[in-house]
Amino acid sequence: MSKDKEPSQYFDRSLECEVDAKLPNSARHDRIGRELQHGRFLAQHGAGEIWNWESPAGKLRWARRVNMLSSHLKPGMNVLELGCGAGYFTQELARSGADVVAIDVSPELLEIARSKCSAPNIQYEIENAYELSYGDAVFDSVVGSSVLHHLEIGKALRDIYRVLKPAGTIYFTEPNMLNPQIAIQKNIPWIKRKLGDSPDETAFFRWPLRRLLERTGYRDIRIDPFDFLHPKTPVRLIDRVNRFGRLLEKMPVISEFAGSLYIRAVK
Repeated sequence: MSKDKEPSQYFDRSLECEVDAKLPNSARHDRIGRELQHGRFLAQHGAGEIWNWESPAGKLRWARRVNMLSSHLKPGMNVLELGCGAGYFTQELARSGADVVAIDVSPELLEIARSKCSAPNIQYEIENAYELSYGDAVFDSVVGSSVLHHLEIGKALRDIYRVLKPAGTIYFTEPNMLNPQIAIQKNIPWIKRKLGDSPDETAFFRWPLRRLLERTGYRDIRIDPFDFLHPKTPVRLIDRVNRFGRLLEKMPVISEFAGSLYIRAVK
């Protein structure tokens, strides 16, 4: 999507009423309100470009994350995709044959996602990720890419735990705060604005995140740093940088500074 493209002409304004019905009255003035505003910004200016999925290196990074989030999915599973955004991963999750409920707080981004993928096993819904409207023990797995760092993480992990079936799993990829670029981007407000981040998003140190998952009740927790491939890597260097990065991921200490975290756990 080009940076000057308007939101989809097919956007259903009645979705705004659905947002108002599902969110607290104060939402427009708090963190959720800022995320709603950020969703409009992404829809207007090209979410894929801002998220760096459209460059040659970005597409390679995206494909790796698709495998990380979907390789465990099978037909017949009930799956919740948290923060589906513009549907970059939703369309690939659908290929697993699982029944996927893809949620986001932004009606504009949901409409873009729906226009990209309308597979019969995908259902799109507006939801607040830490006040989910679903019953207990509904989903076999909850997955998401770069969504937890937008949320009040303690509340989100508790509600995800609630809606998971016994032995249900979580799979997420999130930014790593130990990576120097990520640390600068997430902690300096004017850089956050320049790079298209929302005001409240952050990143994670993996050991405190592990402790939080343990306290919430998750088990078999695995959090691995990965990804040294920058999305702006020139095409001629992508293969070499990617191979070298995979080598760095296997090195103790050095691997801790990778750009992302691969998070898995079981209820």
